[in-house]
Amino acid sequence: MTRPAITSVSRYAQRSNGSAQADRFVPEEVPIALSYAGTTHAVMMGSPADLEDFARGFSLTEGIIAELDEIDFIEVEDAGAGIDIQIWLKDQANTRFQARRRRLAGPVGCGLCGIESIDEAMRSVPRTHGTLELSPKQITDAVRALSEHQALHKKTGAVHAAGFFQPGRGILAAREDVGRHNALDKLAGALAGQSVAGSSGAVVVTSRVSVEMVQKTAAIGAPFIIAVSAPTALAIRTAEDAGLTLIALVRGDEYDVFTHSERVTDDAHELVRA
Repeated sequence: MTRPAITSVSRYAQRSNGSAQADRFVPEEVPIALSYAGTTHAVMMGSPADLEDFARGFSLTEGIIAELDEIDFIEVEDAGAGIDIQIWLKDQANTRFQARRRRLAGPVGCGLCGIESIDEAMRSVPRTHGTLELSPKQITDAVRALSEHQALHKKTGAVHAAGFFQPGRGILAAREDVGRHNALDKLAGALAGQSVAGSSGAVVVTSRVSVEMVQKTAAIGAPFIIAVSAPTALAIRTAEDAGLTLIALVRGDEYDVFTHSERVTDDAHELVRA
């Protein structure tokens, strides 16, 4: 099934030189259910695009599967008011998932991507490994390059993007969504579908860096997360513990390195200390 990711609406525009009624593109936002073996696990508001990437990426970054081939098949169904993504796992993965649901079942949820307990929200993340280093120019180029892959944002000004940057190759994949977590999950699914190793590049995002963004980047296996906005304190602590280089507040040629600056080349260290 396909739904448009943007729609045109009429609005009254007030400007310094007067006012007028005109059309404008705005992004669509719909409830998206992620269901496993016929049972809904999570419902998020998101953009109705790249939904199979969303299913793959969410399953990977939330630890529901360890490898892409643990998914048997995916069906995207129009549920009228929203979209239901039906994900069917292979036997062993499904057994693990059902055991996890029984273990975490509780009377209320905390509202984080289908997570059902505080302990699960604060789960440990895999340690990041790899020898990738980036120069100051590569860091700022990565953010500039991502802007060229934001077709929905250019039309609406209202969606987030997540991209994967490789030195010498630029942005290999990028996904957009009204939700920053969703964009990153969709990117994770796209990378897995293309068999791109997360350790080979950097995740670049247009949003602030929350702890969930760090958790999902670590699950991808990328040693860098580069963001245009600021991180939270918990995101910084989590990135430090995970061995992840967190770079944020990228503005032109300026940025801040919050964790593991050893992956940034020497001339970048001089820039940060200045």
